[in-house]
Amino acid sequence: MTSTTPDRDALGAFLRARRARVTPGDVGLPAGGRRRTPGLRREEVAQLAGVGVTWYTWLEQGRAKNASDQVLDAVARVLRLDAAEHRHLMVLAGRGTAAEPGPPMDLRPEHTAVLAKLLPYPAAVQTDCYDLVAANRTYRYLFADLDAYPVEERNCAWLMFTEPSWRNSLVDEETVLRDMTARLRARQPEHRDDPRWHALINRLRQESPDFVRHWESYEVGADRTQLRHYRSPRVGPLDVQFQSLWLDRTRGERIIVMTPDDAATAQRLERLDSLVGAAPDWTSLGAGGAAGGSAAGA
Repeated sequence: MTSTTPDRDALGAFLRARRARVTPGDVGLPAGGRRRTPGLRREEVAQLAGVGVTWYTWLEQGRAKNASDQVLDAVARVLRLDAAEHRHLMVLAGRGTAAEPGPPMDLRPEHTAVLAKLLPYPAAVQTDCYDLVAANRTYRYLFADLDAYPVEERNCAWLMFTEPSWRNSLVDEETVLRDMTARLRARQPEHRDDPRWHALINRLRQESPDFVRHWESYEVGADRTQLRHYRSPRVGPLDVQFQSLWLDRTRGERIIVMTPDDAATAQRLERLDSLVGAAPDWTSLGAGGAAGGSAAGA
């Protein structure tokens, strides 16, 4: 891990987006007269943060250098940034750590053993940019057979934004796509020099107007357990708790697992497992450099 290089243009864009979402009432200021743009004015942010208006303007324009931690913290407080947004701000300002591009994650026997033991709950090994490295059989067939996709398309973000069978599985489509983009936005500055990240973001921007819309909103999100609602083409509605079991948090490598939120979902997942029971317990998907093809689970 190395220190991040400041990205002053991205920092300015992020601050402008956050400023537009804070109202005068949020920070105890009178609304005043008609405003040409939503949110706080630059001079209001500067005053509340205790910095000069010119200097804060430079910060938003990508011209300010060497902003102190104290000033960045003060701006974060005025803009009401949550923990994930504050961390993102510091990374853009060069205060975070950058993940050095390295070899693809090593799929180990203990990882695949966990995938098999989690059946009938859908589970997969995934990287922080949503590359799917391996999956157990209920995850493999949850929406469509993952083995049917080329290796370079076995990525959850790519499939959710561009593949109809995956997109149609989303009951809360807007929420899921927004949250997925927000998590990519949060981690991207740490991976600016990683070709796989660069390629994924570029492909999504070229192929999905919805991704562009969410990406340019500059929302930032963190991983957390979430209730998700899906429609499986094989077994119908599924209400699951979607969570990450970290293998290496610094590299973003994790096992994702969906546990049933109710008895009906538990029964449907058992049925799904029985429908695809002839398949191996887990499959190696080849994304992120893992070996392709299927193998029997431990």
